[in-house]
Amino acid sequence: MPAELFTVTNLLVAITCVVSFLVMENQAVKSQLLFHPATVRREGEWYRFLTSGFIHADMLHLLINMFVLWSFGNALETSYFPVFLGEGTALKFLILYLGGIVVASIPDYFRHRYNSTYAALGASGGVSAVVFGVIIFAPWQNLYLYGVIAIPQIVAGVGYLWYSWVKDKQANDNIGHMAHFAGAVWGFVFTGLMNPYLFVSFVQQTLAGPNW
Repeated sequence: MPAELFTVTNLLVAITCVVSFLVMENQAVKSQLLFHPATVRREGEWYRFLTSGFIHADMLHLLINMFVLWSFGNALETSYFPVFLGEGTALKFLILYLGGIVVASIPDYFRHRYNSTYAALGASGGVSAVVFGVIIFAPWQNLYLYGVIAIPQIVAGVGYLWYSWVKDKQANDNIGHMAHFAGAVWGFVFTGLMNPYLFVSFVQQTLAGPNW
């Protein structure tokens, strides 16, 4: 088999798909794994910060997260990280992704730790971290929506942060927008701290504008 198949990204995708699929219709097990701040505070079940990232509400939720993780994660792990971050690529990628899942839940923990009706699940925080880990390397590289519409990564990233912040303040849907925001910030900052030159490079590339 090609070496590219044996990546941490692909392993995470496989594990998440299997776990999510197995517990999707098992409410008892799902309730033990999802992020429930009130239970974390009361029972000290801190593992929920991490396990909630391996379960999903439905197949669409799972497929979207895993497709984005697969796309951006493999780019980071096989191209960007080895070139710019040197040794320990797999460990650094794991910290980026798993750290994104954990960090993404921190704001909602403090916001909802006394709210027994609030619960969350999904890998969106970790996925957002991976996406923004890519953006710091190539801000003007195009993202292709539906394979046709080209949007520079930095434009999409800023729009994503703005949208997440606004929608979180409106609080009129059932999506963890603050988790998306926090995970994205973690991904950008963590990746940059692994090689501080990346911050300088990001600013230089951003100011230089697109090379079209």
